[in-house]
Amino acid sequence: MKFSKILSNLLEEIFPDWREMFLSYKYLKKQLKLIYPKEGDEPPAKRLRLADGDGDCDGDGGDLAAAEINDDGEVTKEVADFVKLLREQIEKFNEFFLQKEEDYVIAWKELQDRIEKAKDANEDLAEVGRKVVDLHGEMVLLEIYSILNYTGLVKITKKHDKRSGAPLIRMPFIQSVLQQPFFSIDVLNKLVKECETMLDSIFSERELAEIQHLENTYVKLTLLALRVLREIRGGSSTVSEFSLPPL
Repeated sequence: MKFSKILSNLLEEIFPDWREMFLSYKYLKKQLKLIYPKEGDEPPAKRLRLADGDGDCDGDGGDLAAAEINDDGEVTKEVADFVKLLREQIEKFNEFFLQKEEDYVIAWKELQDRIEKAKDANEDLAEVGRKVVDLHGEMVLLEIYSILNYTGLVKITKKHDKRSGAPLIRMPFIQSVLQQPFFSIDVLNKLVKECETMLDSIFSERELAEIQHLENTYVKLTLLALRVLREIRGGSSTVSEFSLPPL
């Protein structure tokens, strides 16, 4: 199944509320068809090239892809607009990811406090446990959000360079993506592991299974998303130095 179809299915089944925050993959593909109408045709005389060293960017989004005029003349407006669209996508990812990450940091601290109070009061921890399971599931979905958008960028920039007939965008652009906030999931990974450690320390396997059975929406969604993600990566034709490691 093509990536665009897989992404569309995931947005429908798992990420309907986040749809607008994902890579506009179909739209970007349409833009490529406008720039390079037929695959196999001679590429336009005026091409986009990324200046050496311009792949670096700061954590705020920076100038991800500075267009440079090559020996054939000025870059076409369509190609320049395509690179601008890619930059805008990155900015969208960063803003959404950082806001969600901040929300989860706050939510996790509040849950930790509730757990300690519940322990001291000898209260039933099941309710708090369900909230921890839900938060854990949401954070895993945000990790998947990061991976899916990175994968989409790798694929769309590969398509661009294939249609253009020259390695114009992909390498410097993806190198810059690796430095972006939405791709840096260390904090999120730490929170996920802390949730798991907390759940394991408080509940037995049977109790945890019962909690997950009662509040299993995120459990089901994350398992489905992870399975699809493995399929994407397992059948990918874009394996390269920019491919993510196995899950």
